Amino acid sequence: MKTILILFLFAFTITKAQIGIETTAVDGSGLVDFPAGTTKGLILPQVTNNTNMTDVAEGTFVFDEATSKVKYYNGTAWIEITGQTGVSRTLLAGAEQDRTKGVIIGAPDSAAKGVLVLESEDKALILPKVIDPAANVKSPAAGMMCYDPVAKLVCFYNGTNWAFWGNID
Repeated sequence: MKTILILFLFAFTITKAQIGIETTAVDGSGLVDFPAGTTKGLILPQVTNNTNMTDVAEGTFVFDEATSKVKYYNGTAWIEITGQTGVSRTLLAGAEQDRTKGVIIGAPDSAAKGVLVLESEDKALILPKVIDPAANVKSPAAGMMCYDPVAKLVCFYNGTNWAFWGNID
């Protein structure tokens, strides 16, 4: 079943080059888009310890289980996004996923390694738009990421607390 889903996504991206998740109307600037008014977010990959990762692509976001923090790789160093330590809750039992066997959207192949790789010269991921996620998402998972369009904040949940990247226009 997993192979069929991957083949379907691959075929769809070649013909359409844009994907709407739970929506048919994709924003013109989006490679992947989500519906307005949702209370669902994007769950970042959970890694045992980000310092053990090798050959990491610039722009990688992870939820580091060793520190229970959301981290971003800027090409030379890991940057902590959530300042406070959270609570790691394993979402999937078993070993970490092989980052070389992911899904690529927007191109037939990519030099970047990841579970989900988005490739485009003129389109980007549009985060799920959740108004006041701290109040409206009842049971967020550690590593959840979304955008609050009213407060204009990128929001991250670390398993205990919400952290925010400020006022983005």
